[in-house]
Amino acid sequence: MSDLASAGKRLVGGVLEPMKKVFIGKDEIVDLMGVCLVAGENLFLLGPPGTAKSALVHELGRRLEGRTFEYLLTRFTEPNELFGPFDIRKLREGELSTNTEGMMPEADFVFLDELLNANSAILNSLLTALNERVFRRGRETRPLPVLMVVGASNRLPEDDALGALFDRFLMRVRCDNVPGERLGEVLEAGWKLDLQIGMERGSVSVEEVKRLHGQLASVDLAPVRGAHLELVGRLRKAGIAISDRRAVKLQRLVAASAIVCGRAKAAVSDLWVFRHIWDTEEQREVLAAQVAEAIGKAGEEADAHPRARGGAAPDPEALARDLEAVEKKLSDAQLAASERAAARDRLAALAARVQWVGDAAARTFLGGKVDALWARAGAPGK
Repeated sequence: MSDLASAGKRLVGGVLEPMKKVFIGKDEIVDLMGVCLVAGENLFLLGPPGTAKSALVHELGRRLEGRTFEYLLTRFTEPNELFGPFDIRKLREGELSTNTEGMMPEADFVFLDELLNANSAILNSLLTALNERVFRRGRETRPLPVLMVVGASNRLPEDDALGALFDRFLMRVRCDNVPGERLGEVLEAGWKLDLQIGMERGSVSVEEVKRLHGQLASVDLAPVRGAHLELVGRLRKAGIAISDRRAVKLQRLVAASAIVCGRAKAAVSDLWVFRHIWDTEEQREVLAAQVAEAIGKAGEEADAHPRARGGAAPDPEALARDLEAVEKKLSDAQLAASERAAARDRLAALAARVQWVGDAAARTFLGGKVDALWARAGAPGK
């Protein structure tokens, strides 16, 4: 395990930490890219254009000397645009074969921007590629070398077909513009990145990452099994759907977190990855509170992943402002039925967040506001 731990440390020191210096305010995303890379899992970025999503993937590919494929999906994207056209020479000979040169089937890193624009023509092929790492076209079947797929969108899925595609991305994270006070750092770092001034390059090869995939089974998960089971149970009770398949796959991320930290054994702090399994933005604070509580029970752990210390509880002041906005909406005597239903949905989401407020007095106060608003809007379920 010493070689494995050494490779994990090299990934951090040679690739992830230098990337954090280049991409200001993207530490969380870079760390998630690291564990997804080691685990061989996919990452979904939610955020507006121009927030360095594709640049992060390209830079990771350059630092590991890997092949990168990037594509902006539209409602009219065809399979040829992702997987390559049929080979005309072989087609003349009666053989159906795809020319994949420079296309997604040959890439080590894939970035699919506006992922949720995927149409039915490419959906099945994408689902197979993301889940099984296999490219199928007619009788043609070939394994994909891709280490990680990053998908991005400025919205969340609204129908079952796109929900299935979204489900193939085990980890989810927001990617926003950095706060204004750090814009100066962004300008300086972006200038250096554009001109490749003083850029450090990593020392971990694509082949080493592939070997790390094969060594995930070497990580001892026994120390964290009980906490893992308890956390899954608590999250299910909190209304967050975690299928058995997802609960099993999350073990890969837990093991990957241990490897990145240079450990042969998983620790409770590695459960930080659970913060990023949300399906809706309202779930983020619930997850953060539950994960913080689970990690807090274990106390301080040596060599804990830096992300284990993140994840704040809901902001009581922000919740109070949101509840006031709902109250104002409900006080409108001319409110249409559809708008009233929307206000009730918003109130239900806020009520779920209130229970995770850390301060007991604030939680009680906000809970009273919620009860009063339900009395005005009609109790849940009525």
